[in-house]
Amino acid sequence: MNITDLKAGNDWQLIVTADDGRVGSFDVGPFLNGPVFQPLRSREEFLKVSNGGYFIEWACGADLSADTIEARWQVFSPSALV
Repeated sequence: MNITDLKAGNDWQLIVTADDGRVGSFDVGPFLNGPVFQPLRSREEFLKVSNGGYFIEWACGADLSADTIEARWQVFSPSALV
């Protein structure tokens, strides 16, 4: 999966759009206990997310692969291509 759009939502949710048109929500909350992700407990830091296409990353150095996101996200808008 290639991430074409990314928005930080409320409650540590990311709204992710994939290159095939699927849109879904990914919960970062379960990762916040890990040492690299702890800075993201701050809303200000969480909002510093950026899209790398095949990964996302934050200014603090935390990152997640598109594969991890795809394995755990909740799709709410399936692709029109399917």
